[in-house]
Parts: sequence; C-alpha cells; structure tokens
Amino acid sequence: MKLKIAVASLLAAASMSAFAADQTVGLTVGGDNFFNSVSLPGDGVLSGGNDVITFDGLAPGLYDIVITISGQNLAWDAAATTLNGRYGAYDASAGRFKFLGIESTDMSPFVLDLAGTAFAGAKYSGEVTVSAVPEPTTYGMLLGGLGVMGFLARRKAKKA
Repeated sequence: MKLKIAVASLLAAASMSAFAADQTVGLTVGGDNFFNSVSLPGDGVLSGGNDVITFDGLAPGLYDIVITISGQNLAWDAAATTLNGRYGAYDASAGRFKFLGIESTDMSPFVLDLAGTAFAGAKYSGEVTVSAVPEPTTYGMLLGGLGVMGFLARRKAKKA
C-alpha cells in the first residue's frame, strides 16, 4: 500500500513540474502585450516540446491575433503550434505567427501552445498584437448611414 502511495506521489509531482514554465499574460487591444520564456529549475524552455501561454483580459468578440516571436537556440514546430486549437500561418523570415478571425464567445482566455525543440541556453520573447474585427452588423450600419447621407445630399441638391 505504501508503495502505491509513493508511486502516485512521484507521478503527481512529475506532472506538476511539466507546467512550471507555463505562464499567463494579460492582453489589451492595441496595448503593449509582451511575454518572455520562463525557465525554472527542472523545467526549461520548451521542455517536453511545448510551452503553454495563456492570454486573458479580452472581452468576447472576434479578433485577429499576430504573435511576433524571436529566440535563440530553438527550432519552432509551426505545424504543431496552435492558438485555442487552431493552426496559424508562420512566416519564418519575420518570426511571426498569424491567427486571423479567432473568436472568443465568453470570458475564457486564449491559449497558445508553442511547440518546438530547445537547445542549451534557449530563450524567446514575443509580442502579441490584437485587433478587434468589426461584426457584420457594424458594416451594415455604416452602409445604411452612408445611404441616408447620400439621400439627404441629393434631396438638398434638387431643392437648390
């Protein structure tokens, strides 16, 4: 019985350390949203192949998210890097992941799962650019307002 408890304790401790380098970053639309790699004893950068970064603070809505990231002594696995389970486009020359049209329907955070391989002394830093995407009804209101202004301008021109 004691052996089972000891093994269970070791497994629990090992699983907890796998998440030590994970972090949470607060986002604001149009603000400075920076993050850096976090390396703790026993859990280095991309240990186990992944780092999970949680971005919170955004209201429900539709967003375009561009993550510019640079680093040293690591190789990104762009095909396995996801944001809320969606794959983005990776531009290796600019070091930029683009995730367009990511929707948040509630106050749940955005979760970036960075995948790659780290070598000795690996570090990375990044910046997140968040742009709110207008809803289709916003475009409808804009077109409706322009139509009313055009109608009034034409009506005024006929009176003169």
